[in-house]
Amino acid sequence: MAQPAEVNEVTAARERLEAVRREVSRVYMGPARVLDAMLVALLAHGHVLLEGVPGVAKTTLVKTFATALGCSVRRIQFTADLLPADITGTYVLSPRDGTFAMRPGPVFANVVLADEINRAPAKTQAALLEAMQERQVTIEGDRFQLPQPFMVLATQNPIDLEGTYPLPEAQIDRFLLHIPMGYPTHLEEVAMLETHNAEAPVPRPQLDVNDLLRLQSIAARVHVEHDLYEYAVALSAFTRTHARVTLGASPRATLSLIQAAKGAAVLAGRPFATPDDIRELAPSVLAHRLVMTPEAEGDAHARVAVVQEAISRVGYRRAVRPV
Repeated sequence: MAQPAEVNEVTAARERLEAVRREVSRVYMGPARVLDAMLVALLAHGHVLLEGVPGVAKTTLVKTFATALGCSVRRIQFTADLLPADITGTYVLSPRDGTFAMRPGPVFANVVLADEINRAPAKTQAALLEAMQERQVTIEGDRFQLPQPFMVLATQNPIDLEGTYPLPEAQIDRFLLHIPMGYPTHLEEVAMLETHNAEAPVPRPQLDVNDLLRLQSIAARVHVEHDLYEYAVALSAFTRTHARVTLGASPRATLSLIQAAKGAAVLAGRPFATPDDIRELAPSVLAHRLVMTPEAEGDAHARVAVVQEAISRVGYRRAVRPV
């Protein structure tokens, strides 16, 4: 059994994460909650789907975040003519010796930016499924392990429907967090103009691959009381029986909620998760996984409303333990 995370470990981890936050904030002027959610996903071995209208710095945020992590980064621009082999790679014939050599695709990186992921057809989107779930790809029957850590940061535009392909439920379920990105506040937009007016700042690496693996190991060892497991399951179960929901949160969603809560605990400098961690992250972890009834499907806020209802109606009960 792994040794539980200690206070000094978590404190040191929080300091390293603060360095990343400060570096990204030099370039990205926007809500701190978005950056915090991305850090939580990183600690929880998860992937992130950023959704927002054009021009709100989704790609800038992702590129800056990846650079600050100090690991390998590849960008995939999803288009209608993108093929699965353009993502995973393929075998290429070498004319010199007449043999086939593996040419890895852009998915072989620590951080993969999937830009406008909903612009590629389902067959191409599915090329990421195995990579996101199992951290491996299969090419011509051969399996190749992806580098560790591995994280997909995808972006999509919620208002542009022409020439787009909605992500299937199976792929949506692979994203740990769905983060809507709105317009910046007045002060944030003014700060962005001042910062980027002359010359945009260049982000600098604050971590390396070994640091990332160490931080993820600490997050995995964060203590979670049995009561929190009960609470997370109760929240997911509420969505499965809701009148406006056709398909509720899966067991994978419940597991993701616990993993995200552990990441949030490290970000807060605690070696233990709390009910507030669960409540704060539940909308970002659960809402995008729900399949709504036809009547509710057109309501953009219906999914989040169901999760918020679950939070308000499902109480957290701490078990009475013998002294």
